[in-house]
Amino acid sequence: MVWVLLSLVVLSVCGSLAGFFRHDQEVRQLFSFHHFYTLITVYGIVMIGFGLIYFILASEGLVILQDELLQQDSLLDRFAHSVYFSGVTLMTVGYGDITPIGLGKAIALIEAMIGYIVPAAFVVQYMHHHHQDEPSDKL
Repeated sequence: MVWVLLSLVVLSVCGSLAGFFRHDQEVRQLFSFHHFYTLITVYGIVMIGFGLIYFILASEGLVILQDELLQQDSLLDRFAHSVYFSGVTLMTVGYGDITPIGLGKAIALIEAMIGYIVPAAFVVQYMHHHHQDEPSDKL
């Protein structure tokens, strides 16, 4: 059952990222609410998705964070710690207050890499759309 749940979370995160990277020809403005909303939504889905991955693995007894932070508190507190760690890992290099160990290090590296790639892809996608809108110079 745990592997099915983990698979669904991973598929949701991957689907969200794939939807973001899909080529969208309709939006061609200087500021696009659609692109902004999509970026925020993708970040939210990835953050909660990885938080769920940390939470589920810790609930199965795997120690993925130092000091067994995800095994001691109430269910809601453990989930909050998981999402907090996920958000800090996704959007920064971390504060150092929670340290991953073991398998948690590999998962955190993948999440950090996604956190760096998504905004870069957002800028590239914007520039690509913006460049297509400009009329070509004709002599």
